[in-house]
Amino acid sequence: MSNVALKAQTAPARAELDGLVLAVARGDRQAFAALFDFYAPRVKAYLMRLNAPAPLAEEIAQEVMLTVWRKAGQFDPAQASASTWIFRIARNRRIDAARRAAARPDPDPHDPVFRPPETQAPDEAVHAAGRAERVAAALDVLPPDQLDLLRLAFFDGLSHRDIAERLSLPLGTVKSRLRLAFDKLRSRLDAGEL
Repeated sequence: MSNVALKAQTAPARAELDGLVLAVARGDRQAFAALFDFYAPRVKAYLMRLNAPAPLAEEIAQEVMLTVWRKAGQFDPAQASASTWIFRIARNRRIDAARRAAARPDPDPHDPVFRPPETQAPDEAVHAAGRAERVAAALDVLPPDQLDLLRLAFFDGLSHRDIAERLSLPLGTVKSRLRLAFDKLRSRLDAGEL
């Protein structure tokens, strides 16, 4: 069989299409180009008949042809024709796309995430900024080992056990250093030293 492109005027025989898939399994790029030219527009049209919008049908058709390239070695002409095998892949990809779309409901426009933050009153903004400055100043006076533990616990969200493993420290040491850090922060913030 020749690895030349399929002619548009005549529909290729099953044996020719099956042979092209088998050639693709051996890495024949010309055979894949011929398969692509023949099947990609047909797969897209098929997907559109399954109610896929044109851009989605194009995307899925590309995925299908990529799957044909990657999995051509799994094709068995004794089980099905190349057309049946390729269109089954297309149908399954369309079902997967529909499931993904159903799993992603449209966003609720009333969800608080989509609302802009409420503006703070000027006095609240000043108070919040002052509090942030006091906390930052209190953190600056902590010993580095305690500051590192606070960062791991609160900024990185690690548990005490995870911190202990990461720093190769006993769990009790992690807990006691964190407790000391909290006590120092609390005393400085409560005393109004800052």
